[in-house]
Amino acid sequence: MQRSVQAGRKGLTEAKYDELLNFASSDKFSEREKVALTYTSAIVWNSDIADDALWAKLHEHFSVPELVELGFFIALTLGQQRWIKTLGIGHNETLADTSTGLAPSAAAPKSE
Repeated sequence: MQRSVQAGRKGLTEAKYDELLNFASSDKFSEREKVALTYTSAIVWNSDIADDALWAKLHEHFSVPELVELGFFIALTLGQQRWIKTLGIGHNETLADTSTGLAPSAAAPKSE
């Protein structure tokens, strides 16, 4: 699985990665992290959960500029990932004439 060096520097541990899919009921995430992850879920998966209650919680933990920045980052990251997938670039693969690519994956290589 791909990991962010910056996230590790900010304290994101393997234990948190392991709990990510169950963040709402996990004791490894702060309330601020949980509401940010719920916001992420609303942007990525289901905009219907962005109701008044979610916005109230978001405003308890984030300023409007922070919400704009967070939402932009989520959307940009999602878009990048979808674009990379559309190009058919897999983990540990590179585009022609480049030397950069995605981190190696534990998954089996893509068959052609």
